[in-house]
Amino acid sequence: MPVIPSAATRFHGVKLSPTSEKPPRAAHKTSAAARPAPDPSLTLRPHHHHRRSLTHRAPLLNPRKNRRPRSTSRPQKAKPRLRLPKPAAKRSESEFLRSRPLALLMASSHIILPPDDDDEEQRRLEEEEDEDPWARSGPPPAAPEHAVKAALPFSATCVRISRDSYPNLRALRNASSVSLADAAYVKISEGDFGYVLDDVPHLVDHLPDAPTYPNPLQDHPAYSTVKQYFVNEDDTVPQKVVVQKNSRRGVHFRRAGPRQKVYFESDEVKACIVTCGGLCPGLNTVIRELVCGLAHMYNVSKIYGIQNGYKGFYSSNYLTLTPKSVDDIHKRGGTVLGTSRGGHDTKKIVDNIQDRGINQVYIIGGDGTQKGAYEIFKEIRKRGLKVSVAGIPKTIDNDIAIIDKSFGFDTAVEEAQRAIDSAHVEAFSAENGIGLVKLMGRYSGFIAMYATLASRDVDCCLIPESPFYMDGEGGLLQYVERRLKENKHMVIVVAEGAGQDLIAKSLSTSEQQDASGNKLLLDIGLWLTHKIKDHFKSKKIEMTIKYIDPTYMIRAIPSNASDNVYCTLLAHSAIHGAMAGYSFTVGNVNGRHAYIPFYRVTSTRNKVKITDRMWARLLSSTNQPSFLSQKDIDEAKENDRTANKPPLPTGLSHHVANSFDQSASSSSNSQI
Repeated sequence: MPVIPSAATRFHGVKLSPTSEKPPRAAHKTSAAARPAPDPSLTLRPHHHHRRSLTHRAPLLNPRKNRRPRSTSRPQKAKPRLRLPKPAAKRSESEFLRSRPLALLMASSHIILPPDDDDEEQRRLEEEEDEDPWARSGPPPAAPEHAVKAALPFSATCVRISRDSYPNLRALRNASSVSLADAAYVKISEGDFGYVLDDVPHLVDHLPDAPTYPNPLQDHPAYSTVKQYFVNEDDTVPQKVVVQKNSRRGVHFRRAGPRQKVYFESDEVKACIVTCGGLCPGLNTVIRELVCGLAHMYNVSKIYGIQNGYKGFYSSNYLTLTPKSVDDIHKRGGTVLGTSRGGHDTKKIVDNIQDRGINQVYIIGGDGTQKGAYEIFKEIRKRGLKVSVAGIPKTIDNDIAIIDKSFGFDTAVEEAQRAIDSAHVEAFSAENGIGLVKLMGRYSGFIAMYATLASRDVDCCLIPESPFYMDGEGGLLQYVERRLKENKHMVIVVAEGAGQDLIAKSLSTSEQQDASGNKLLLDIGLWLTHKIKDHFKSKKIEMTIKYIDPTYMIRAIPSNASDNVYCTLLAHSAIHGAMAGYSFTVGNVNGRHAYIPFYRVTSTRNKVKITDRMWARLLSSTNQPSFLSQKDIDEAKENDRTANKPPLPTGLSHHVANSFDQSASSSSNSQI
């Protein structure tokens, strides 16, 4: 093994910790004649003051790879220096990358080992005035290329996309589905075995000299008995857990949790918390645990609440939050900070963050809110501020991509089941009785699907992902009529976003949006009620239909025990990541908490896969027809194949793209 610095190394903002230890130094001096010949993969390059530095050259990016290595058989007059210099010492990153063709950069393997972090040791070695250059370190061992790679947690392929990395920005825009503005914040590292680390931004990306401090948890009595409490910097969480014989390991995310070093001192932290969008069970629990976690784990005393959503940053005073002031808010529904839609003015928000000295921002909200958090982060990055932005995804519909589920979803399903039970009682108690329940689900029918499976009393479940039709052979009205003849009663569950195309055609209405840009939905429950009544009236069949809309009851209740625990873990993971200097969205991925890039959770939407076994289980439970034509099924399969595909540059490398494709196609495994 070669002599490699044992301290952590960095490449393009990705921190890589060597896994092998430095060999012990030889205690004896070795003559020049007894020294073995150097390995051809290592070359001695002239340095200032006639010194020489040891640099590993990656063959794929060496434009002069066929050049014979400099001979080192004759005695060296100059003392070699064992320091591994940064590539930026002579050439900037942008100059280095501009000198390579775009295709070569995207497909090659390259790494340059940075210097050891122990500056005192390096200065001592440089100032050593020993005539024999190998007196302290011993003869250099053989250093094959695979040995250098084995000493690193990732292979030598490290790719980072930045605004100034390409001479032809138009070529970058055309080769990538990422917008040019977003490309500067994408950090991708490729592992030896085909998996890809989709990393999150860090303070050192734009503040490389940011100081670090020991984590206060080291002295916390509650964690004194916890073994291996701190998360290793190289720990990752795979997006894909179900693999086939020849499949790659797919996309990984950085594992959440406390780090041994933090980038903020407790006294300097000024944190703020904001909630945006609609209500959801668990909002107050997240607020409480953010305040208590910051105060109790990291001794933070300056914590503020932003009132009424994003506009509260610049239109109202901040609330001072303490553990005492939020002690029992988890027992209430809603949010004590208030919420609103819209009101996002990025520059005004960041101006107030900068003026008030805020350096940690915790943003709780859904898809639109996380997009706003991403814009805030980018503006902070442009200004070079030392601020971490932590997003905590919130949606009662469970339509946030990548994560297993969003907080409040379990509570919503539990309460929705109670509404279905009431509808079943009403329908069963009447002759030809129908109970119709409308549940939340603008674009995704997860609440309707899971509540139906939990109830087992539903005869038909309609969701946005599965189109249906009303009239004709195999239509909904024919099925309702047949079901009433068989059982004398039935229960229908419909998600609020289902059948919107049918309503628009029958009413000839134009699409409208709310302040957050969401489409305003027409009431599918009322529309179905009138359609069913008119159908049976035309057939002169007596029936009774009871329409129940528990939408606002479901989202306004406190979270249940399961969601309370989940909210606590999300809040603590967000705190650990912000203290460690990351900016991210936090979520549960395959049962492990992870830090996810903003663009991954905002670029796609989680939807029910009607080609999965979970939807098949529902059809088996309700005995309803699928209402799907072969064309609908083929389109659903194609949509599933491309669903959740991240908007990454297609030219990274062949197997990097394959890894993302496979992870996207397997994302439906969480529903199976």
